Order: sequence, then C-alpha cells, then structure tokens
Amino acid sequence: MEKLIYIIEDDNNIRDLIKIALNSYDFIVKDFDNAEDALKSIQDDLPTVAVFDVMLPGMDGITALKKVRTMSKVKDLPVLVLTAKDSEVDKIQGLEGGADDYMTKPFSVLELCARVRALIRRSKMKTDQSKMIEMSSIMINQETRDVYRNKQLIELTYKEYELLLLLMQNHNQVLEREELLNKIWGYGGSADTRTIDVHIRHLREKLGDQGECIKTIRGVGYRFMDTSNNEKDDI
Repeated sequence: MEKLIYIIEDDNNIRDLIKIALNSYDFIVKDFDNAEDALKSIQDDLPTVAVFDVMLPGMDGITALKKVRTMSKVKDLPVLVLTAKDSEVDKIQGLEGGADDYMTKPFSVLELCARVRALIRRSKMKTDQSKMIEMSSIMINQETRDVYRNKQLIELTYKEYELLLLLMQNHNQVLEREELLNKIWGYGGSADTRTIDVHIRHLREKLGDQGECIKTIRGVGYRFMDTSNNEKDDI
C-alpha cells in the first residue's frame, strides 16, 4: 500500500504521538508494540517505511531489522531506528544492522516526519534509477520502453525490445538461442532458432555502430558486450 508506515514502538504515548503526526501528512499508519507481530505482517502488507524502536519487549529492534534484511520481498525497505541510547557505538550498531536513518529519544515528531518523507524520496529515486539500463551508449527506460542510442530515440518492435533488454540485463553472458526463444517467444526448438538470427540482424541494423556490442557465439547464441567497461571479446 502506498504511503503505509509501520511504527514498532512499545510506549503507547510515543506510538500514538507519531501516528497522529504521520496521519497529518496523509500517511496510513500501522502500529505494533512488538517486533514479532510486525514481522508477521510485513510481507503481506508491505509498508513504504518502517520505524523501529530498539528497546522492545521480546525481540529487540536491531534483531528484527536484521531479519527484515534477509527477507527477499522487503530487504530494501527503508527503516528508521529509534532509541533512547545516544552513544556512538549504539548508532553504529543500528546502522550496521541495516538502518537507513537513526534518531535518539527524546526527538522532535516533526523532524521524524521529515526524515520519513526523505527516506521515501530516496527510495523512489533508487526505484526510478533501477528502471534505467545504460551501457555502451545504449539506454533503455523500462518504464516507458523507450530505447536510446547516443541519446537519440530509436524505434524497436516489441520482440526487438525484449531481446535487447534480455541481452543487456545479462551483459557479458552468453545466452543460447533456445533460451532466448523460450524467454521471449515462449517456445524452443532448434528448427526455430532462425527467428532469433533474423531479429538480431534487424536489431544490429537499428543500433548502428552499437550493434557491434551484440556478439555472435558460433553454434551457441549471443552475448551483449558492455564496451563502456572496455571489455574485450575473447571469442
């Protein structure tokens, strides 16, 4: 759910105060007084940011945070840690445990809200960047499906786009023709591999000089060589 914030804090007064403040910024808040219940809920109802208190009954906040970082679905969740401890060692322990930000009690609720919003902005920037693939003067915007060569937009068919995207996502790795057929066309078979060769030829033509990045591995398949890293083809 967009703008869902988890608050894991055993002090009812502090938890309610944070909840009221975040609600005023139109955040939806789900609050817990222990880490165990939060961890049970977190994978089914994914928050945008989680605020963990360190000193909790049962499992402490740092242990819970480390568990979050091992969960594939939520391992990149932005987390702010709250603690009554103010020593440098405690701060380092929190950050090394996987915290993205750290606040000590007592704290300003308005500052906490500002930090939560900053975490959301940083997380969005990371997500947006992950949608862009760029190498060897070729850039793919996965959100819009636009492809640029030397910053100039080029037109690709649906299958040409899927083929280039798969090759670039697996750059410097050899992809067999049958693997490409299975992943892009949904079927395989040596009799159909000519389909791949024809699409590769058209793709190279549209990429111009950058088409040389797509290397033919004789008798096997194709590989995208990232020349921006000065990789040399050893085949």
